Amino acid sequence: MKQLTKAEEEVMQFLWKLEKANVASIIDELPEPKPAYNTVSTIIRILEDKGFVSHEKVGKGHLYFPLVRKEEYSNQSISKLVDGYFQGSFKSMVSFFMKKNDISLSELEEIMKTIKEDTE
Repeated sequence: MKQLTKAEEEVMQFLWKLEKANVASIIDELPEPKPAYNTVSTIIRILEDKGFVSHEKVGKGHLYFPLVRKEEYSNQSISKLVDGYFQGSFKSMVSFFMKKNDISLSELEEIMKTIKEDTE
């Protein structure tokens, strides 16, 4: 799966949220300052070329929808992060974030509880 640029990922976040949308609807969701219509339209076309988005014709316009689930992209991104910066060690990544974010033991226990519940 291809990696997204920051702008592409931002558009995808709103498309995942909306599930189906035209360019104007996506722009409405984006924070100020709003990008130009042509800018978002170009990003959508790039996302289509990368296989992340498709569309259906509705009247004279298009409704765009994600082809890649958010969870699928998140999993791939996390794996790339772990492999690229932590030599494939999830333990090293968690240790790094614990040290940098000053996570307490109770917060770590809560995280572990959530992980255990999600895998059962």
